Amino acid sequence: MGKRIIQQRRGRGSSTYRVPEKSFKPHIIYQNKKGVVKDIVSNPLSDAPLAKIEYDDHSHGYIVAPEGIKVGDHSHERVFPLSEIKEGSHICAIETFPHSGPKLCRSPGTFAVLVSKGKKSVVRLPSREKKTLHPSCRAIIGIPAGDGRAEKPFVKAGSKSHAMKARGKLYPRTSGKGMNIVDHPYGGSGHGKVRRPVSRHAPPGRKVGTVSPRRTGKKK
Repeated sequence: MGKRIIQQRRGRGSSTYRVPEKSFKPHIIYQNKKGVVKDIVSNPLSDAPLAKIEYDDHSHGYIVAPEGIKVGDHSHERVFPLSEIKEGSHICAIETFPHSGPKLCRSPGTFAVLVSKGKKSVVRLPSREKKTLHPSCRAIIGIPAGDGRAEKPFVKAGSKSHAMKARGKLYPRTSGKGMNIVDHPYGGSGHGKVRRPVSRHAPPGRKVGTVSPRRTGKKK
């Protein structure tokens, strides 16, 4: 009797394949208050650190920590509406609409450039795409800290395993061909590398690989 393949086990929704709730930091929303940076904390779900802010009313919040920020700095000296930022400035953690929270350019080392402003503000993203935004959308002046994190190798499989577990990722990933025949339709050594397209009406345990494709192979 065969086993449920990994896709089926993951679809069950058990805690094995889910990110623990404690990994999530509070939702980042820019506040219309003055605040002071109290701490720089790490975010397990992102490579960019977060700055913990204490506002005037003694409430707390978080923002993406740009390069050069330190404890004691004022958050309102970093976060501005696009209408108040100088053209040509490097910006990050940009809102897509007012009060949406930062959505664009949150990864370490990524930034956008404010091209023009007026009734509409235009920013150039790292992909060279130009995006038109409302001038009241806020952003952080600077570049998210943590750039160069990919330059340091994991070296050990254990380090990689801990990093993947913090994000709820499956590691190590075994190819279907490397499994036993009871674990995957491509498993076992009794057949070659023939991987035919699968019908969209196939049962869940056999629906792997190219499912009802329009075409297969490389385009000429």
